[in-house]
Amino acid sequence: MDPLEIMEQLHKVKPMYHPIVSASKFEVIGHELFGIYEDNYRLDEFFIDENVPEDFKTEVYNLLLEEALDSESSSEDDTYLFIHRSARQLLEDREEQLLQNLFSYEEKGVSMERLVIEVTEHDFEEDFESLHHLLLYYKTYGIKIAVHYTGASSSNIDLIRQLQPHILKIDARLIRHHYADGLQDIMYTLQLLARRIGAALLFQNIEESFELQIAWKYGADYYQGNYLAAPDRTLQKVSLKDEIEPSISSFIHREQRLIEKRLMFLKNWETRTKNLLPKWEGEEKVDDFLSFLGEAFEEESFRLFLCNQHGQQISSNLRKRNGVWKKENREKGSNWAFRPYFLENVMQMKTWECGLLSDTYADIETKELIRTFSFPVSEECFIFIDLSYSFIFDNESLLT
Repeated sequence: MDPLEIMEQLHKVKPMYHPIVSASKFEVIGHELFGIYEDNYRLDEFFIDENVPEDFKTEVYNLLLEEALDSESSSEDDTYLFIHRSARQLLEDREEQLLQNLFSYEEKGVSMERLVIEVTEHDFEEDFESLHHLLLYYKTYGIKIAVHYTGASSSNIDLIRQLQPHILKIDARLIRHHYADGLQDIMYTLQLLARRIGAALLFQNIEESFELQIAWKYGADYYQGNYLAAPDRTLQKVSLKDEIEPSISSFIHREQRLIEKRLMFLKNWETRTKNLLPKWEGEEKVDDFLSFLGEAFEEESFRLFLCNQHGQQISSNLRKRNGVWKKENREKGSNWAFRPYFLENVMQMKTWECGLLSDTYADIETKELIRTFSFPVSEECFIFIDLSYSFIFDNESLLT
């Protein structure tokens, strides 16, 4: 649509509000503000089109914002209002027009702490240092900051860390794009980032049940999307418990079944390993003990070895190649204490006298997704049984 047509008929520009839902109580806790023209044309393209002058965008958005703040000031609800601003708009606002507008509505009862200024990671291409300092300035007034992560660049992860936003928004389109390729790694990275910087996770553009499930699985604090609630012309704080809770309950029950199956595997492997302990005759005959383990874990494993409590490998590798177990000596004497969680896991096994099952990870040698089951065979020695990808793939509870 011609931007001039919009500017000439601003009376046809109206605000719309897309509800944001709490993951804990299934209530609407906020709304994202966007604009429509003539009741059906969304103005998203207008705001991201680089050919549209920034002063056009600012004028239109200020119009939307003022109407939204009028609604906020007359509402008794304590919901958040998410406000979009590009870095360029923020940095070029030399007279602090945005802040002055917000101050005027604070006098009418709109708390600054109910306002969320949202920027996208694309904005980091502007003057990041100036943007960083400006957003810190907004924070001093109680205004929340949200960053919309689109996956544009992995280098932006560190910039998000520096900004320390209150909310990290993840677009569900990332799920669609990476569903079969690296999704778990991407989600884990973002989940860890949010936890480290103390940011709430918000998944937006949720359009299907499986996207809601992934948002739930990776610890989203808030949900947003047409699957949950469509945009509306009014600000409403309502409960969507009846609509959402059945889906979440099904996710919980499914996850509980998978965890139960995984723990049954662990319990079974512990029992089988304990039954072999009478065959343990100390480090002098450690490779003989490996052979017994290889027979016991023929179906599940492709590699076994033993280490002492300091991380030194005291056995050969028992490695399955072309379906046949072979002893390989080259790793004997290696020290694996530098590996993540190695010493912590060893101390847990030693203290609690129990087996442990690792998370899924990519094996350095095979590049395949595996897990490792480990168990104490004595106070000083510990067995490590690497589970093959084929076995994990055939058992869904081990994949997740």
